[in-house]
Amino acid sequence: MSQTKKIIMANQTWALDPTHSELQFKIKHLMISTVSGQFNEFKATVRTDDNDFTKASVHFEATVDSISTNNEQRDAHLKNGDFFDAEKFPVITFDSERMEKIADDEYKLYGTLTMRGVSKKISLTAEFGGITKDPWGNTRTGFSVTGKINRQDFGMSFGAVSETGGLLLSDDVKINANVQFVKEAVAVAA
Repeated sequence: MSQTKKIIMANQTWALDPTHSELQFKIKHLMISTVSGQFNEFKATVRTDDNDFTKASVHFEATVDSISTNNEQRDAHLKNGDFFDAEKFPVITFDSERMEKIADDEYKLYGTLTMRGVSKKISLTAEFGGITKDPWGNTRTGFSVTGKINRQDFGMSFGAVSETGGLLLSDDVKINANVQFVKEAVAVAA
């Protein structure tokens, strides 16, 4: 009696390559210019069925204390209770619900963003950069992810007014992430 080998595909896991990824945000200041910042410590995993990203499951975490706007005084203010409250809420998370293909290289990513203990459903645009092999034989993929959230939805209601009566900060915050992932080895059973 001959035995047939059956290969069982496990969900494919893609791990974030932090050295080739960035997470930035932009907000209007005095409604006349834009201030940029970034989180220097973050991690993410994507789980797919092989290379099919329409069935992707995304989990993302950013360490609030790693925020940087190239201004120590502003960074300290962002970490306090007026904004992120890093001591009480040290991590920002995003967990996807679904990823919808819009075009050959464009997806809509739907999920729940949690900041300051508040969880809200959001949608992001994810531009697919492709899949390639690196010089060491690893399979890699990349995405540019953009979106916009309202900071007040997450309890960041600091709202100073300028001398001319205008808002000091916009409520809208633009998110821009350029992320690269490495495909992990798949477990197979015979």
